[in-house]
Amino acid sequence: MFDVFNGDADGICALLQLRHHTPCPEAKCITGVKRDITLLDRLTDVTDSTITVLDISLDRNRESLETLLRQNNRIFYADHHFAGVVPRADHFEPHIDPDPLTCTSLIINELLPAPASPWAIVGAFGDNLDKPASRLAHELGYADKKTAQLKQLGVLLNYNGYGTRVEDLFFPPDELYQRIYPYKDPLDFSANSPSLATLLAGYHQDMHMAQTCKPMHEDNSCRMFIFPESSWARRVIGVYANTLVREEPALAHALATPNNDGSLRISIRAPLENRTGADTVCRQFPGGGGRAAAAGINALPAEQLETFISVLSRQFST
Repeated sequence: MFDVFNGDADGICALLQLRHHTPCPEAKCITGVKRDITLLDRLTDVTDSTITVLDISLDRNRESLETLLRQNNRIFYADHHFAGVVPRADHFEPHIDPDPLTCTSLIINELLPAPASPWAIVGAFGDNLDKPASRLAHELGYADKKTAQLKQLGVLLNYNGYGTRVEDLFFPPDELYQRIYPYKDPLDFSANSPSLATLLAGYHQDMHMAQTCKPMHEDNSCRMFIFPESSWARRVIGVYANTLVREEPALAHALATPNNDGSLRISIRAPLENRTGADTVCRQFPGGGGRAAAAGINALPAEQLETFISVLSRQFST
């Protein structure tokens, strides 16, 4: 058995919900940094197995998925990214919803019997879905102070997933999942786990560094930032993009860090006032993808930067 999941807050929280409901200690975890999404490529020699896939794009894993289905694997697949045509097979159970106001944690929450898991709230906050997360927190009876704690945890788990390589992170995502798993209640994890203090200290330091960076391009539809080549920048880029879009909800935001080969790794957030179009921009460039509200490009050639900014600005012009 294999549990394949994105290494960000949404992927981890979706798996926590499933495994708290249906424990599977024998399942092998397959994950990586947030941008490491072609995870099914690691399993193409697997046959006659049960595979759970959470929060990675079906479209980006299509070839490997089809190979695994031909090899008599039973696959459960839940995700909210662009999927394209979804394969059909007797031993394939897809739950794909690209609505910009949902995420994999919320999809799993809907599939499991009541009561809802508070880890769904954490995953939604981590994916910058504050309104659905707050609504679910209210339904479960959380006061404002406890809701704020759940939000902080979601942001920190998401923060830990960003980086070019696992070495950029404070905790490898599979290790972080194992540290969290004993806690059915995320507030118990927040109160009792030393891992949270590590993430919180790193987050505040990295955010302080990010706030010293100024936009290299700004117009009436978007802002573009380029961060230096450093571990702190790779870690903070996603959560800082979420912060920026909350500060200027009418604007799209793009943040980039240099790769070793001189290309740029880019994260995009659509405006909060219109959470669509980020994936449309990114899919126009090699290695680009994501979802309507938040997307990215793994390696934009530096000479295409001006073209990218032009495409970004046109997409979100009013």
